[in-house]
Amino acid sequence: MTSRGLNLCTLAGNLAADPKVRLVDLKNGGTTQLAEMTLYVDRIPSRQENDSFTVNVTVWEGTPAWRKLEYLKKGSLIIASGAIDAFPYVSKKDAQPRAGMQLKATDIFLDSSPRAEVAA
Repeated sequence: MTSRGLNLCTLAGNLAADPKVRLVDLKNGGTTQLAEMTLYVDRIPSRQENDSFTVNVTVWEGTPAWRKLEYLKKGSLIIASGAIDAFPYVSKKDAQPRAGMQLKATDIFLDSSPRAEVAA
């Protein structure tokens, strides 16, 4: 008997930049859209300021998360839920192989708290 695990992850953090949308070719000859963004997630527990790690977040067209993309901007505080996966890459800094984290978000929750504007 084989068992299947549950791959569900929820992360909260701030967007590093505005989401980037690109067109993806499908195996059946069609196309769909994919949004990609980077999320800064604080380490817990951490006593250091700016102690965070990054997670690449992808959102496919047609998911509940897709409908919220227009509200996402650099710095937005969001909670993203979906399946998480590791992916290999080569570091630009030292050319060493590394592993990154990717969240395939199916839903995104937006921070609705008002922010006070700071005068310069």
